[in-house]
Amino acid sequence: MSRIGAALLSLTSFAVLLSSSVSARQPVAPVRDAVERLLFERAAGSSADVRVEVAPIDADNHLPACERLDAFMPRGRRAWGRTSVGVRCQAPVRWTIYVSARVQVFGDYLVLARDLRPGQLVAPEDLTRRHGDLTEDGAGALVDATQAVGHPARIAVAAGRPLTREMLRVPPVIGRGETVRVVTEGRGFQVANQGRALNDAGEGQVVRVRLPSGKVLSGRARLDGTVVVGP
Repeated sequence: MSRIGAALLSLTSFAVLLSSSVSARQPVAPVRDAVERLLFERAAGSSADVRVEVAPIDADNHLPACERLDAFMPRGRRAWGRTSVGVRCQAPVRWTIYVSARVQVFGDYLVLARDLRPGQLVAPEDLTRRHGDLTEDGAGALVDATQAVGHPARIAVAAGRPLTREMLRVPPVIGRGETVRVVTEGRGFQVANQGRALNDAGEGQVVRVRLPSGKVLSGRARLDGTVVVGP
């Protein structure tokens, strides 16, 4: 074979390898779709109006093309506001990446129609509704008037502010030092445990619980005294 023929063969082989390398990279669309599906699934119970924005994913990612993708939420992450989602390839080559995203949940929330004094009982006429993003302007705001009416204010709150549980004196459903049932919820699973409450908490308020292992978790108190940990 002549030197020119050998050179052409070498160039052809390189082009084939380069083409193979490029085509083996992970396409962006399936990764983005997996992230969106998981976030919509996790946030679906919050409101009918959920919007998901996935950050750009590098098309030149040098990841082997995957046949089976699995999206998951890192521990402690919520499908709420700015978050991140893990995407794991199960086959043919194992790899994991994390993708940033933003979840907006739109709905009505309670806003004070007039100033509230410490100790003042909340009346229906003290409240009005506003529609907006519950993950930003309405973050933590109450959405049901029955959660507020009849409860005294803990602090002075100016008119126009979203009303949160922390602004009210809510009768505790869990007392500090009590043994409580802890339910950890996730995608397709639920684990029950017991622990000791580290603070008083009313319905819907945050309570910290120490498990027998010594680990401390934070969750929301339910009316029946259960602490729920999860999205």
